[in-house]
Amino acid sequence: MNIPFETLKKEFKRVLLKLSLIEEKAELCAHTFAANSRDGVYSHGLNRFPSFVNTIIEKQVDILAEPAFIERNGLIEIWDGNFGIGIHNATLAMNRAIELAKANGIGLVAMRHTNHWIRGGTYGWQAADAGCIGICFTNTMANMPPWGGKEPRLGNNPLIISVPREDGHIVLDMAMTQFSYGKLQDTDLKGLELPEFGGYDANGNLTKNPSAIIQSRRALPIGFWKGSGLSFMLDILLTAITGGRSTAAINSIVRESGVSQFFLCLHQSNMHQDLIEEIIRYTKSGSPAEPGGEILYPGENTLRKRRESELHGIPVNEKIWNEVLKM
Repeated sequence: MNIPFETLKKEFKRVLLKLSLIEEKAELCAHTFAANSRDGVYSHGLNRFPSFVNTIIEKQVDILAEPAFIERNGLIEIWDGNFGIGIHNATLAMNRAIELAKANGIGLVAMRHTNHWIRGGTYGWQAADAGCIGICFTNTMANMPPWGGKEPRLGNNPLIISVPREDGHIVLDMAMTQFSYGKLQDTDLKGLELPEFGGYDANGNLTKNPSAIIQSRRALPIGFWKGSGLSFMLDILLTAITGGRSTAAINSIVRESGVSQFFLCLHQSNMHQDLIEEIIRYTKSGSPAEPGGEILYPGENTLRKRRESELHGIPVNEKIWNEVLKM
């Protein structure tokens, strides 16, 4: 079943207004969830929406809260999200980082006590659409063991890097786990196995079963010890700058809440597009590893999915879609 973008967005907004979100926040959140599904990130679009609704119903998220400015050090600003809606807080933070960068060449906004931003790539695209290079990341609850350990003690701490480009932005959006928990959920909903080992089951065995990994919270880090180290350092950096909750503190509560996030923008009039195109051409000039395969730059497949969805509608999980219609 395929659904037009505007229909998806309209239903999301209807539910959010019913939950007493103000017009501006309902519009932003509805657009973000619909855009995620449009771009092929179903795990952070329709499939994630019922979970987001539950965080509001259970008052894990303060729908009335607004982020507050705390302090400034040069072009670094620290804000407090006041446990408000993660999408709203992250959008405002990236907008402020863009504003600082366009005035000064660089701008950094770090936010503590905020909530899940849903899809980190959203804010990479936001920066690139504004003509800025964007770098952002967040910490999370513990859902990955450190290299050499058994119990989850690190977050999957997504990292996003984006560069504006006339023929389609370059946007890297990656978790520190081999497969994000959204990808695990999406694969599980389809009744499929992962193409590669993605983590450990409850008995400590490597597995391609997404459900087993979700239950054990022992996802495999990217690059083994390298991904483990990078996840650790991102959490350290966020905590040092914001004074907010680390993964250890986030994990001490019942549900993930009060995470910290980082939004850095760089801006200059000349982004050397000709040199960027040279890199892309060279990268794609090699032979595909598999017959019929192709080499894609980060963000290229997202644009392809977006155009396909705009032409033919957005594929939806019928069970979840019907669940939303009944809300």
